[in-house]
Amino acid sequence: MAGRVDLDGNPINPITICMIGAGGFIGSHLCEKLMSETPHKVLAVDVYNDKIKHLLEPATLTWADRIQFHRINIKNDSRLEGLIKMADLTINLAAICTPADYNTRPLDTIYSNFIDALPVVKYCSENGKRLIHFSTCEVYGKTIGAFLPKDSPLRQDPAYYVLKEDASPCIFGSIEKQRWSYACAKQLIERLIYAEGAENGLEFTIVRPFNWIGPRMDFIPGIDGPSEGVPRVLACFSNNLLRREPLKLVDGGESQRTFIYIKDAIEAVLLMIENPARANGHIFNVGNPNNEVTVRQLAEMMTQVYSKVSGESSLETPTIDVSSKEFYGEGYDDSDKRIPDMTIINKQLGWNPKTSLWDLLESTLTYQHRTYAEAIKQAMSKTTAN
Repeated sequence: MAGRVDLDGNPINPITICMIGAGGFIGSHLCEKLMSETPHKVLAVDVYNDKIKHLLEPATLTWADRIQFHRINIKNDSRLEGLIKMADLTINLAAICTPADYNTRPLDTIYSNFIDALPVVKYCSENGKRLIHFSTCEVYGKTIGAFLPKDSPLRQDPAYYVLKEDASPCIFGSIEKQRWSYACAKQLIERLIYAEGAENGLEFTIVRPFNWIGPRMDFIPGIDGPSEGVPRVLACFSNNLLRREPLKLVDGGESQRTFIYIKDAIEAVLLMIENPARANGHIFNVGNPNNEVTVRQLAEMMTQVYSKVSGESSLETPTIDVSSKEFYGEGYDDSDKRIPDMTIINKQLGWNPKTSLWDLLESTLTYQHRTYAEAIKQAMSKTTAN
C-alpha cells in the first residue's frame, strides 16, 4: 500500500469513507477491495452485515481499525448526518433495485430511491462533503431504436441504441407502466444531485451500473432472501438451475443485456474514489459492451456453465417461455437493449473491463453451487416431506 499514487502521479492520502449500503453485494466487494489494497477507512452503514462479516471479525484482522459497522436504517436515523460529517467521502449504494418490486411495490420503490436518498445528498451538500451516488442503467429507459419499425435498416445503427451519459435521452413507458417507477425515481435523484453541484458546489460522481455480476449477488429466494418476489435475471436463472427447474424466458427472452464482472466494476469505482479531480461532476456508465447477449442466449450459456461446475446433466427441457404479465404482473414494460458507451470513463479514468461473460458466469455459478446447493436440497426435502 505504500507509495500509492493517483492517475496524475500525485500521492494518495488515506481518507474516511461513509458507505451507505456497505452490507450489500456491491458494498461487500468494495469494502474488501478497500481493506486489502488501500489505506482508507470505512464507516460501513447498513441494516445487515452478513456479506461483510468476514471483514469485521475477528478483531485481529490487519484492517480491524479501518472498518466500523453502524447498523442504521437511513430512513429514520439521526446518526447518519454525524457519520457523513466524520467522513471525507460518502458512497450511497442503498436502493430497492429488484424488477418485480417496481411493479408490485411502486411506492416503496419511489420512496427508497428518491425520498430516502434526499437527506444523504443534503448532508453532503451542506457539510461540503464529496458524494459518489449509485444510480442505474435503467435511467435510460427504452432505446430510440425500440420505436423504429422492426424491418428498419436504422436498427443496425449504434446511434439508435448505444447509451451515452451526456447525449442519450431517457425514454420511459406511460404512467400506468409502473415498471418505470424505479428508473424515474433514480433519474430524479440524479437531476437533484446535478443541480446541487451546479447551484451549491456539491462535489459528486454518479455511477450507472450495467448488470454487475459475481459472487454474493442478489439473492436466492427463501435461502438468502425473501421467499416471495422475483430477483433479477441472473439470480432467477441461478435459482432455477440450483433447483433443477427450467429457466423461464419472459416474452421469449429477446431483450438484450450486457453483463460485467463485479471485480472489474469495483476497479472502476476505486479509480473514482482516488481520482476526484477526474471523477467529480461526471456521470459514468460502468458496463462491458463486449458481453452482450439476449436473455435466451444467457439462459443457454448459464445452463452449459452450470453443468460444468456442478457435474449435473442439463434438463431435457432447459427453458420455458412465459409472458411478462404472468411473470411480473400487470403494468410491466421493458427496454429492448442496453449497450453502454464507454467513451467518458475511458477518457477520464483510462478504465476498461476485462472479464469475459463465460468467465464471470463460471465464477458466479461456482460460488452459488458451493454456497447454496446444499441449503436448497434441504429446503426442497422439507417441502416434499410436508
